[in-house]
Amino acid sequence: MAEVLRLEGCVNRVCPWSGDPVQADSLSRYKGKTVGFCNPGCRDKFEKAASDFDAAIEGMD
Repeated sequence: MAEVLRLEGCVNRVCPWSGDPVQADSLSRYKGKTVGFCNPGCRDKFEKAASDFDAAIEGMD
């Protein structure tokens, strides 16, 4: 069962991409923390960038 992410548990109040307020339908989990975005597009862009970054770091070992 997928974890339900809640706006109340979000570590930020503004989207790191746009600076707009975060929305409940645009939350992500990263390194154990809930991170918020202003829309699903920004969330998806972050998830892709974080995944690529994490993979690059793992490849350096």
